[in-house]
Amino acid sequence: MRSRPISLRYFYDCEFIEDGVVIDLVSIGVVCEDGREYYAVSTEFDPDKAGPWVRRHVLPQLPSPSSPLWRSRKQIRDDLYKFLVPRSSVVPELWAWVGAYDHVALCQLWGSMVDLPTSFPRYTNELRQHWDAHGRPELPPVPPDAHDALADARHNLAKFEAIEASRRSAPRL
Repeated sequence: MRSRPISLRYFYDCEFIEDGVVIDLVSIGVVCEDGREYYAVSTEFDPDKAGPWVRRHVLPQLPSPSSPLWRSRKQIRDDLYKFLVPRSSVVPELWAWVGAYDHVALCQLWGSMVDLPTSFPRYTNELRQHWDAHGRPELPPVPPDAHDALADARHNLAKFEAIEASRRSAPRL
């Protein structure tokens, strides 16, 4: 007997270097609505290609290069698959704030879009649009460690929860 599919929401953020042509993953943080978290830093990005903004806001927050959080893109890909699909009945639902580039950075871990595992969605739900669609309720303050991928993923979950709480308390017409 097959297990009934269950959807789990995952809130994520990627830090990356981009030059208008290439989006190169620096780090990724993912928080599941069930409380699990994942964080990794790619050993394969070139910090010399980082622009001033990434040098100022992202690179200083990365863990020491000796940390086990630094992983190859292949290891990140394999870890993420196990994290996002912990059992075959789980259908991941991805959420990010202004997440177009985040989605590309995530997908590129597998290669092209057609190389994604069949259990993965081909899109990321847009948290910023969700906020707009529900009246732009007050959101939690930006954390002091913003631009750390895991801190931003946690903040994305907090933003989603604030939007949903506002939505549930709004008067019905």
